[in-house]
Amino acid sequence: MKCALAAAVALALTAGAQAGAPATAPEPAPAAKNIVIVPGAFLDASSWRVVHDTLRLKGFNVTVAQLPHTSLDDDIAIARKAIFQQFGKVVVVGSGIGGAVMSNVATGDKVKALVYVAALMPEVGENPQQLLASMPAAGEGARPDRAGFLFYDRAAFQADLAADLTPNRVNFMAAAQVPVSNVLMGTPSWFATWRQKPSYAIVATQDRLVSPELQRWMYQRAGAKVTEIAASHAVQVSQPEAVAKVIEDAALSVN
Repeated sequence: MKCALAAAVALALTAGAQAGAPATAPEPAPAAKNIVIVPGAFLDASSWRVVHDTLRLKGFNVTVAQLPHTSLDDDIAIARKAIFQQFGKVVVVGSGIGGAVMSNVATGDKVKALVYVAALMPEVGENPQQLLASMPAAGEGARPDRAGFLFYDRAAFQADLAADLTPNRVNFMAAAQVPVSNVLMGTPSWFATWRQKPSYAIVATQDRLVSPELQRWMYQRAGAKVTEIAASHAVQVSQPEAVAKVIEDAALSVN
C-alpha cells in the first residue's frame, strides 16, 4: 500500500513539473512556402539537387525549371509556367544568366522575393553580354559552336566553374552542361523586377565566370541584401547549405 502511494505521489510531482516547464517555441513558419529555381548556363538543373533536398526537408515546395537557354522568350515561357503552377507566395531563385531570366519573369503579385546566386542582375535595356564584358571574369573557357551557342571547354570547366569540387563530380557537370545561345546573350532585359521586389544576393567570391566585382556592383545598385560565400561559380553545389539558408531567410522575411 505504501509503495502504491509513493508511486502515485511521484507521478503527480512529475506531471506537475512537466506542466510547469516552459514550452519549446515553434520555429517560425515561412511566409512563402514555394521556391522556384531558375538555373543558369553550363551548370544544369541537377546542380541544385542538394539545395532542393535541404529546402524540402524544411517544408518548402521546390520546383527547378529546366531551361533551354535558346532565347530569352523561350526561357521566360518555361520559368513563367513553373511560377504559375504554384499555389501561394513564391520566392524565385536565379543563378548565372538565370538571374536575367528571373528579372523578366517574376513580375506577378505572387512572387514576393528574388534571390540572385552568383547571378546577373540587369537593368532595363542591359543584356548579359554587355554586363559580363563590363567587368570581365578570369575564366576564358567559353567557346562558340557553329549553331550559335556558347559551351564551356571541358578542359577549363573545373578551374573556371567548379574549382572547389572533386574531378569526378566536375566531369559529369561538364558532360551535362547546358550551352547558351548568342541570341539570349545579346537580348536586352525588358524588366528589372528587383526594383519592385525584395532582393537577396549571394556573391561567390572565387567565381571565374561572373566576376565577383560585377556581382557586388549589380547587387549594390539594386539595394539587395548581400551574403558573400567563398566558393566558385558552382556555389550551389559546393556550399548548398549556405545557399539554402539565404533562400530560407528570404522566404521567412517576406510579407
